[in-house]
Amino acid sequence: MVNGLNKVDIKEFLDEKYQEYNNVNFIEQDPIQIPHLFSEKKDIEIAGFLTSVISWGNRKSIIKSAHKLMNIMDNSPYDFVKNSNNSDIKKIQFVHRTFNSIDLQFFIQSLKNIYKNYDSLEDVFIDNKNDFMFDGITKFRKKFFSVNHERRSEKHISNPLKNSCCKRINMFLRWMVRNDENVDFGIWKRIKKSKLSCPLDVHTGRVARKLGLIKRNQNDLKSLIELDNNLRMFDKDDPVKYDFSLFGLGMYEGF
Repeated sequence: MVNGLNKVDIKEFLDEKYQEYNNVNFIEQDPIQIPHLFSEKKDIEIAGFLTSVISWGNRKSIIKSAHKLMNIMDNSPYDFVKNSNNSDIKKIQFVHRTFNSIDLQFFIQSLKNIYKNYDSLEDVFIDNKNDFMFDGITKFRKKFFSVNHERRSEKHISNPLKNSCCKRINMFLRWMVRNDENVDFGIWKRIKKSKLSCPLDVHTGRVARKLGLIKRNQNDLKSLIELDNNLRMFDKDDPVKYDFSLFGLGMYEGF
């Protein structure tokens, strides 16, 4: 029991909050508005990936920086990645917190390499062996950093092998895999949404602890697995839908 609530009460409470926050109005204040500027699959996944990579700090600042990113790519992300040459890429100037021009130049080069060999970023994440996406993230990360790069850029894609909860990459996966006809795109069809993990941040972590869904203090991989397992008891097919509930309660209601 948590504040008089048992697991059934908590599920009903979170289901109610999911219905409240999972609507098109959510997009207006969230970084997911950036990939929503596009209609083509590859534009959406590139815009979503790069936006998720810089998604830490103030949301207004994130959105402002993500718009700058799209402008750098002439508001045609896939065309820019595919057709830009080394000279074009080296001219890029960009800073968002610790993500700088060196990082963005490498990210464009790595995306260019991936699209030479794969039709979609989804192909690099696919892992059919496990019930979670941790190995898929590790697989993607290995491929992404197979291109020559400065070590500093590695910090911008979290590593589950180092006990990271991988908040930003899990958020990106939610955007691409879930299809709720309101917020998330659902353009990736070969990854089951049942495998997704909640993007664990300061808001979702605080609310989850108040509800007794996480007992550990750190926002790390062990805490994420604890949260994931609890959310799967509420909805085994779509556990990450409760990200809307936990985030909304923490961000908008100060729960």
